[in-house]
Formats: sequence, C-alpha cells, structure tokens
Amino acid sequence: MISKKIIFFIILIGSTAVVASANAEPTVTIIMEKTTYTYCEKLVYSIEVSEITGEHAIIHIRDGAGGKSSAIPIPIEKLSNPIPSLHAFEKDIFPLGKYFIDVEYLGMQTTAEFTLIDSNNMCISEAMQPVVVRWINGEFTDGMLISGFQNIVDKKLIDIPFEFTEKNIDSLHIPEWVKSVGKGWVMGIISDQMFVQNIQYLIDEKINSFPIDRENEI
Repeated sequence: MISKKIIFFIILIGSTAVVASANAEPTVTIIMEKTTYTYCEKLVYSIEVSEITGEHAIIHIRDGAGGKSSAIPIPIEKLSNPIPSLHAFEKDIFPLGKYFIDVEYLGMQTTAEFTLIDSNNMCISEAMQPVVVRWINGEFTDGMLISGFQNIVDKKLIDIPFEFTEKNIDSLHIPEWVKSVGKGWVMGIISDQMFVQNIQYLIDEKINSFPIDRENEI
C-alpha cells in the first residue's frame, strides 16, 4: 500500500512542475537553414518561440559595417515560423561579409549570423521583374522587354547585339509562347538561367529580330 507521504511527494512534484512551467520565461530562437550564402541565393531561416501570444516579432538585419534595416514586424502564428526571403542577394545591393539577424519577441532578444561570400553566380536583377510583368500584361512591347534585359541585366549573363532606337524599339517581335516562360520566372517556377537561356536562344537563332532581319533570313 502506498503511504500518504509518497502520494504527497508525487502531488508536490507534479504541482511544482506546473508552476515552474507557468513561470518560465518565454524563449525565442533563430534557426538558420545555412550560415553561408552566395549571390543569387535567398536567405531562409525560422523563428522558433515557446509561446504564441498574438504579438509580432521584430526583426532587424545588420551588416558588418554597422548598416541596419528598418524594423520588420513578423506575425508569430506557430511555434516554428519559416521566414523565406522574397528577394535574392544581388551584387549591386549587398556587399560581401558578415550579416546579423536580430529578433525581439516578448521582451526577449536573440541574434544569428551568416556570411555572404563571392561566387560566379549571376542572376537577373529584381529591377527586371516589373518590366517582365508589364510585358506579360501587354503594357510593354517586345522591344521594351529586350531593351530592359540589355540595360538592366549583367552583360555576362546575356548578350544582346541590337541597337534600339525610338523608331525600331516597337518593331521587334518575340513569339507569344515566350510569355509563358516569363510568367514562370515571375512566379519563381523557372530559374533566372533558364529564362535567360530562352531569350538568348531566340536572339542567337534570329527568332527575336526586327522585321527586316526576318525578311533577309527568308
């Protein structure tokens, strides 16, 4: 038969655990997908918390030179909250070196770091996305799209031999099916490399050309 003293200790231990859990400070942790990134990659990490209260976490991203982003409020709806970046690292925007992610939640603060290193990766600048979207929607002509590639995208990534003028920019023709490739790129289904390869192929094969060029080919 279990004595009353043993039963008392069992109850005491159980109730003590409940009190300790109730009084425990909330925790917040940053889980990095990886700690080294290169250009054209997107930052991915998760914020893990011990409590969900409806409050937002506040994020700042700092570089090694002391530059700091504005406060970014992130809704915390689960114990583990993935935070994928919408934009890739670009050479013109992000210098190489160490970066820090500061997270504040329920008065608790934590920091994680990652390093951006050089690589041979080349990608289409984010500045091209609105150009492609307007081209898909019929607001920009085919010539405006290719001119955008010529002026915005690194020349090591795509070679465009055309010389555009006000007179010929609206006469360039791109096959209609290429818009499905552009849509796939905007949606993130098609990679930068695949999109550029399609455009470069059309240029090299003179499928993307001015009317006079197509007549000469015939």
